[in-house]
Amino acid sequence: MKYETIRYEVENSILTLTLNRSDQLNAFTVAMGHELIDAFDRASEDDAVNAIIVTGAGRAFCAGMDLSGEGNVFGLDESFEPNINDLRKRLREPEIERGVRDLGGLLTLAIFRCKKPVIAAINGHAVGIGATMTCAMDVRIVAKDALMGFVFNRIGITPEACSTWFLPRIVNMGTALEWIYRADLIDARELKKRGFANYRLAGKKVLGHARDLAARVGRHSQVSIALTRQMMYRNVALEHPRQAHEVESLAIYYQSRTSGREGVRAFREKRPPEFTDRASSDMPGFYPWWDVMDDR
Repeated sequence: MKYETIRYEVENSILTLTLNRSDQLNAFTVAMGHELIDAFDRASEDDAVNAIIVTGAGRAFCAGMDLSGEGNVFGLDESFEPNINDLRKRLREPEIERGVRDLGGLLTLAIFRCKKPVIAAINGHAVGIGATMTCAMDVRIVAKDALMGFVFNRIGITPEACSTWFLPRIVNMGTALEWIYRADLIDARELKKRGFANYRLAGKKVLGHARDLAARVGRHSQVSIALTRQMMYRNVALEHPRQAHEVESLAIYYQSRTSGREGVRAFREKRPPEFTDRASSDMPGFYPWWDVMDDR
């Protein structure tokens, strides 16, 4: 796919995805959504990529959905009267996928299924989908002067991009509901205090810190990182710790025979490990282990 609204740049095994509509404060469009989905799926299987950074061009991260277009600005087909069974049974049918499904949700599902760690370098304001897309990312680094807003109720819509699943897990239910009910802009200090932001830094330091973190991740086994990412997100939603134990047992069993051997050998020899496993081809046979429909 040719990218017109984002930049896809790989350097030192780090992919930087830049939302690239700076004149419109990187406002989200249907085209941008599809390009980002393609980029995350591409990077997930790209052995040249160890970690992903998402940032915005210019002074904003993402000003939310571009509301300047005609018709349904969310790209939805208003001729349908869908119900929950349509989504459960006809999810992949073209008219449902293109005309009913939330594009922000399709994007965060692509981030969720990605095998590579994803770092949000929030260099400026992030509103609406600009905020919710970062909920599916693993680490959020926010510029000191950035404001974020879950402003959906203010314009008569509801939260999207699977944020009703992600946001309460990042902060807590009370904070998630408060922020969405308030529908105002939240400063970086509060984002950090409430646990949404991992770091609050001067704007000029945000991308550099993200790169430093991504470089550290890149030293590890791609397969171990991919397994760890999916285990953390999926196991937290299980009903009993024994279910997490089952998955962890399989993961440690297989990794102890592969990259774990090199890791132990390197530790004993007092040298950096040289991992050669690749997430595109070397995932263990039990992956994916979750007994639900795939994340598309």
